[in-house]
Amino acid sequence: MNGTVDLTKGSILKNLLRFSLPYLLSCFLQTFYGLADLFVIGRFYGAGSITGVSVGSQVMHMLTVIIMGLAMGTTVSISRAAGAGDEKQIRAAIGQTVRIFAVTAVILTAVLTAGTRLVVNILSTPPEAESEAYRYLLICFAGVPFVIAYNVLSAIFRGLGDTKTPLAIVACAGVINIGLDFALVGGLHMGAAGAAAATVASQAISVGLALGYLKRSSRRLALSREDLGKNRPASSAILRVGVPVAVQDGCIQVGFLIITVIANRRGVDAAAAVGIVEKLISFLFLVPSAMLSSVSAIAAQNLGAGQPERARKTLFAATAVTVAAGLFFVVVCHLWPEPILRIFANEEETVIRMGADYLRSYVFDCAVAGIHFCFSGYFCACEKSLLSFVHNFASIVLVRVPGAIWASARFPESLYPMGWAAPAGSAFSALFCVTVFLLWERKKRQTAGE
Repeated sequence: MNGTVDLTKGSILKNLLRFSLPYLLSCFLQTFYGLADLFVIGRFYGAGSITGVSVGSQVMHMLTVIIMGLAMGTTVSISRAAGAGDEKQIRAAIGQTVRIFAVTAVILTAVLTAGTRLVVNILSTPPEAESEAYRYLLICFAGVPFVIAYNVLSAIFRGLGDTKTPLAIVACAGVINIGLDFALVGGLHMGAAGAAAATVASQAISVGLALGYLKRSSRRLALSREDLGKNRPASSAILRVGVPVAVQDGCIQVGFLIITVIANRRGVDAAAAVGIVEKLISFLFLVPSAMLSSVSAIAAQNLGAGQPERARKTLFAATAVTVAAGLFFVVVCHLWPEPILRIFANEEETVIRMGADYLRSYVFDCAVAGIHFCFSGYFCACEKSLLSFVHNFASIVLVRVPGAIWASARFPESLYPMGWAAPAGSAFSALFCVTVFLLWERKKRQTAGE
């Protein structure tokens, strides 16, 4: 089929790596926007500006993750149609995606730009960082249509089995972003506003490149007026998968923001330390995030082709790869926490010390969360994304947030105990996912034996 990559044949591990590595690198480059902002700000400004950008970039990361979660419905719908060889259904899924996200972009941009000051206040941003956080967020919120457009286009490419094109596109935008960061922040001394302007401009360029490539490479998938018209079954299929994932990811990010609020109330140094570590962890989490998306796309295509066993083997292979990568990150962050933190906080010794403590415990989440991320991808492929929402919501409400609040109150002198709240919550989710999967498989075997 023109424009699609067949993931239903050949080595499972090879397909997984061939699909996930370009996606991982493209996510790395997209996340690098925020890291580049922090890096450049850290070279020219102090803790107040670092905190302003870290708070703002965390909010934007939350928004991006929610959009990617909603777009998961697009990836799964297109992947299932591609596995079944149904081009008409692929076009319908793309057409309904355009309708859904066009409305989403208009609403979000209007609401967020109007409520920027409220967002800054809700996060208990330290007074030294309020103005920088406000300027950063206002500019980024104005660029929300570009954030949505790029992530939706990437979801379409992934559904077609193509992760190399988004990688090439975001690589070009990433180079431009870094150049603009140094020009606007270092050269023109625009502070957080310059970092935000560089990020928005880079995202706009990536959208233009993605649209141009998609138009040239998928002529047989060109949309008609019928495809863009109302199609309730196609839109329902997208929302049935995407909404629970978006809500789930939103709840996770709200949990992170609550932890940010806790840190912000402990002063600007603690806020800067937590902000930097949260950004680092979001970078390390690209591996489980890439595997989640890879499992959802590859398993969905195999399920669409009537090959459930290959879908399950994809889940097991991805889980092994993700846990191994997480353990590697644990070792690195325990050996060199201070040098890693020093990259982003040049001479802020208190920030470095507090951040190193937080990183040493928090980094275990990279290994543990890898388990439930992969299972969540498999549940999405099976159109059971509500299961992912349930375990993540329960983990946040019962473990992650209460644990962070308790540790912060009980151990005010260190961030190390608070860092354990995240891996504890992920352990809860991993246990839930494995238990549900085993019960589900046993029920299927019993049904088949009747």
